[in-house]
Amino acid sequence: MKEIRIAAAIILDSSRRLLLVRKKDTAYFMQAGGKIEADEQPEEALCRELKEELELIVETSDLEAVGTCSSPAANEEGFDVKADLFVLERDFAASPCAELAEAVWLTVDDAQTYPLAPLTRDHVLKIAAVRV
Repeated sequence: MKEIRIAAAIILDSSRRLLLVRKKDTAYFMQAGGKIEADEQPEEALCRELKEELELIVETSDLEAVGTCSSPAANEEGFDVKADLFVLERDFAASPCAELAEAVWLTVDDAQTYPLAPLTRDHVLKIAAVRV
């Protein structure tokens, strides 16, 4: 199985809701974030992706590393994603940019009713549930 390395943010607001995003022309909701470039550390990649996708300015010191998880890729058949996951606590009005079509704030319970990427369904919701 081919692997895609990504950095992803488990973003929680002060109401303990989780931010999920959906890319254009896809069905699955997931974390904001994206592929790690060859010259980047995961934290740097995530800060870049959050600025591109949500116009959210984040410093690496704002991120709390919570581990690395692997799951089948939601939108790339035949690939697994290996994700460095980070928690970010932030209140902001999420406006999707770049390749994003949608950004929604949901409780962990409500998130389970949405079509979720495998990484989100199998790993992220469990991490978020402990934080809320």
